[in-house]
Amino acid sequence: MMEMQESPRTPVVMAQLSWFFGIATIVKLLLIPSYHSTDLEVHRHWLAITHSLPLSQWYTDETSEWTLDYPPFFAYLERFLSMFAHLIDPQIVHLHHGLNYKANSAIYFQRMSVIVSDLFLLYGVYRSTLPLASLKRNLIWLLVIWSPGLLIVDHLHFQYNGFLFGWLLLSLSFLAQGRDVMGGFLFAVLLCFKHLFAVAAPVYFVYLLRHYCRGGLVQGFARLSVMGAIVVAVFAAAYGPFVYHGQIQEVIRRMFPFGRGLCHAYWAPNFWVFYIMLDKGITFLLRKFGFNIPAPLASFTGGLVGDASPFAILPRVTPLTTFIMVLLALSPCLFRTWKDPKPRLIVRSVAYAYTCGFLFGWHVHEKASLHFSIPLAIVAVESLEDAKHYFLLSIGNASPLLSLC
Repeated sequence: MMEMQESPRTPVVMAQLSWFFGIATIVKLLLIPSYHSTDLEVHRHWLAITHSLPLSQWYTDETSEWTLDYPPFFAYLERFLSMFAHLIDPQIVHLHHGLNYKANSAIYFQRMSVIVSDLFLLYGVYRSTLPLASLKRNLIWLLVIWSPGLLIVDHLHFQYNGFLFGWLLLSLSFLAQGRDVMGGFLFAVLLCFKHLFAVAAPVYFVYLLRHYCRGGLVQGFARLSVMGAIVVAVFAAAYGPFVYHGQIQEVIRRMFPFGRGLCHAYWAPNFWVFYIMLDKGITFLLRKFGFNIPAPLASFTGGLVGDASPFAILPRVTPLTTFIMVLLALSPCLFRTWKDPKPRLIVRSVAYAYTCGFLFGWHVHEKASLHFSIPLAIVAVESLEDAKHYFLLSIGNASPLLSLC
């Protein structure tokens, strides 16, 4: 983060930010009756699961193909929202009769829940930009609060990414201020909402180990114990009830459905797209030259779990392969963070980590480009070169996001 260049009064900054947020909210309200994807039914069904079933059955229910596959904190959030949904229209949370329920009451309630949850994004942006000069603050507000990607994914397609990125920005803002314990705590909470944010966990681990746990042997061990206890407590609160009910294996199985395929149905423009194209190109040429190469039986993409080994020539890519590739791509950032753990570089390092995850990860969704474009919006105001990088990366991933519509 940049050093403070002026001393804004907190109420004034919040009032200015509220104008940006208010205009964005008006647009979101106008989009309520617009197109939505199957994710609207996915989250409606999760409301029904968490409302109608005991906790011990949340991750085993197969009433619908849209099974619960987010970490427990998100399931608890759905349970909380389901209490209000039941008051508005009991059919929204009916597990069996409510399948594919598309009444206006369900659509309006779920749309409004996303809009209200964006208050976390508002606060995350506020804390991240408070130390900055007014011009830089305004630019970041424009890039994040009015992000076309967030608008498309959350308020057309339908998800809760603004809420989740609010947690991420809050965590990064505390780290940038040197408040490592709070930053680490918030990131642990975020991982229990959505585990795909774990791509940045190695950066957090190395940074906190080197920055927070520095000092003598006794002081370093004490601080490591404090941070470890906080993380363990967060994960215990999230997963403890499922351990108690003997459901932890089902939770893990649902969260990591590796049978869904190397690429998502809408291909994110990452490294594996070129790998797949190379396999298809070689196969085509060899068949032209008379080689008898059997056509693969499976698809490269899939939204549901199934066979995912469709390569004809090139070696099969496994989840372990993609994990190693992500770590290798991430290693320069980890080495630099280990050598020089500066708070002002943490946002940049996290954005780099999510870029590596996007490029080499398993079954990467096109919307995963938001994982690096949102943090990069904070970095973009630091120099012209950073602005160019943000522009190229954000524009380059606009097409796959638009394909959602």
